[in-house]
Amino acid sequence: MINNPRIAILSFAHYHANFWAEALLADAARPLACIWDDDAERGKDAAARFGVPFEAELAAALATCDAVAICAETVKHPALTEAAAAAGKHILCEKPTARTLAEADAMAASVNKAGVLFMQSFPKRLDPASHALKDLVASGRLGQIHLVRVRHGHWYGLDPEFRKRWYVDPELGGGGALLDEGIHGADLLHWFFGRPESVTAELATPVGGLPVEETGVALFRYPGGMIAELTTSVLLPAAEVSIELYGTQATALLSAVDLASRDITEGAFLRVSDERDGRKVWQDLEITPRFKLGQFHHQNAIAFLACLRTGKPPPATLADGRAALEMITTAYRAAATGTRQIFPTGQDIPGTDR
Repeated sequence: MINNPRIAILSFAHYHANFWAEALLADAARPLACIWDDDAERGKDAAARFGVPFEAELAAALATCDAVAICAETVKHPALTEAAAAAGKHILCEKPTARTLAEADAMAASVNKAGVLFMQSFPKRLDPASHALKDLVASGRLGQIHLVRVRHGHWYGLDPEFRKRWYVDPELGGGGALLDEGIHGADLLHWFFGRPESVTAELATPVGGLPVEETGVALFRYPGGMIAELTTSVLLPAAEVSIELYGTQATALLSAVDLASRDITEGAFLRVSDERDGRKVWQDLEITPRFKLGQFHHQNAIAFLACLRTGKPPPATLADGRAALEMITTAYRAAATGTRQIFPTGQDIPGTDR
């Protein structure tokens, strides 16, 4: 436990660093120690906006803190994790964990060797709407769940400026919509149902001009016959239901938990089918998604602070990040080969649960 942790944000390449900085500075202890960025202009701008020091040298930034929050381009996650772990610093890391499983395993080796805490940024795990849905699954109220549909995406791919940024560079980001957006849905599926048995997938660039997919669909089959569809896109001007769970006794629908549906959906966010007077009706559960309330991504920094102060394990670990990444990279392989890909079932996933 660290009573008064000091945290350095490493890079403002990812916009979520702004939310993390806001959350850290809103804490009474104001634990944001400094900002480091390999893009000095970007880092100095962020430091000026948030009123904290900018450190030009990574070693100097690491010397100021007990922990780091990595918001760099995905390609840089392994090196920054290794440097932070070697310096004995605890780590919060933006999604996805890495571009490849080999990179994720190298990160796990560094973290395990140093014995530091690693929290993977998966904000869906911090949303009460996700927990309500998970409780419905665990309660058995839906019966045997046989079909799941998760759609997660946004409209930024329709913005010419976004189409120039590092998110759509396969070298810097590792993939397109399926990785950058689909990783959220993959983690949710793994959190709820565990590892799938196999996957088929399709990728598309309907607008075109990008070296990564703008839209992706992966179809996961689970032991026992359940099928889970993961649909992702950066071309969604609007959407409605984000997550659908179909059981033998009831259906659950959740809205407003991705950008495409958040602003257009105004109520009845979580609905479960019920029967009244012999007819089927929708029952609205009194849950408002954190994504609708605001400060969705802030929760990662808040939860990380709580872990540092209490010593409790993080809500998502490096092993969780690796598991979701395995689902996505296996789906990429299925799309590239046009074949069903089988997961190595029964094998433990390397990683760390610290």
